Amino acid sequence: MPTPRTLGSSVAGCRWALPVLAASAFLAALLHQQWALFNGYTEFVLITAGINIILCASLNLVNGYMGEFSVGHAGFMAVGAYAAGLLAVKILPGATPVWAFPLVVAFGGVIAAAIGFLLALLSFKTRGDYLAIITLAFLMIVKSALENIPFTGGPRGLLGIERLTTLPQTVAWVIVTLWVIRNLVYSKFGRGITAIREDELAAGAMGVRTREAKILAFVVSSFFGGVAGSLFAHQLQFINPATFDIIRSTDILVMVYIGGVASLTGSLLGAVLVTVLAQLLQPLGTWRAVVMPLTLVFLMLFRPRGLLGLREFAWLLPGRELLQRIKEKSP
Repeated sequence: MPTPRTLGSSVAGCRWALPVLAASAFLAALLHQQWALFNGYTEFVLITAGINIILCASLNLVNGYMGEFSVGHAGFMAVGAYAAGLLAVKILPGATPVWAFPLVVAFGGVIAAAIGFLLALLSFKTRGDYLAIITLAFLMIVKSALENIPFTGGPRGLLGIERLTTLPQTVAWVIVTLWVIRNLVYSKFGRGITAIREDELAAGAMGVRTREAKILAFVVSSFFGGVAGSLFAHQLQFINPATFDIIRSTDILVMVYIGGVASLTGSLLGAVLVTVLAQLLQPLGTWRAVVMPLTLVFLMLFRPRGLLGLREFAWLLPGRELLQRIKEKSP
């Protein structure tokens, strides 16, 4: 199977880059929280970019690393958003302590992962493009259910959510997402996930438990989709079913494929580019809903693997992978 190429001239010098960059980003977020280094609009865009990175990286695990095609990621985002929102507003009403907010976010992720597990049990009995059909149907079911359940607010949406999503919280969850997915992909079990992308029959013949690998990848992807939804709900303080439609899923797909499949570096790039592009396209109004799908169509035609498909910055690689790349570069 093709292995991701390493970006960067010095592999050996990148071993401590990831911890340093992660700590620096979190420290900058804490400093902003204390002294307001950015204005409100910039903070909103940065938080949105962080949420999009979580969405993009988690979907890339299924669509990029595993080679399947899911189009219903907004459904898991909706499940996480409503689970966290209902927990904070109706199930445990009252002010949520700051220390408890990560538990609320994790709760949304767990509920999304549980539903993702049930969906995976049904979906991975089939092969080919059936996952796209099933996840699209799942998205439509979630949206319709939320519109017709009075407890969730129906089509009017859910009000009264506290604004608890801060820049440090978002940066922390971005770091956790990238760390978990990176370690999963480059683990022994994760190699089986990438082998499925190349040839599922051959992977099974080599001893890879393909169904278990696909279910695990899908559950992890669903969990972080729910986490992103939880952060999103507590950022906007209002959610309604119309927010999580096929256009939202299309936006996430554009992030994955514009950045690059099977690449966390591509997920970072794609999420940031789409976030900035969405802000620049605001004056277009409803035409924005045309530009994003058209972008996805052109990407599939001319650059199906994206800008950085199968490429990775050296500082995003685990230690053992780095040592292997160092040996390959040695004369």
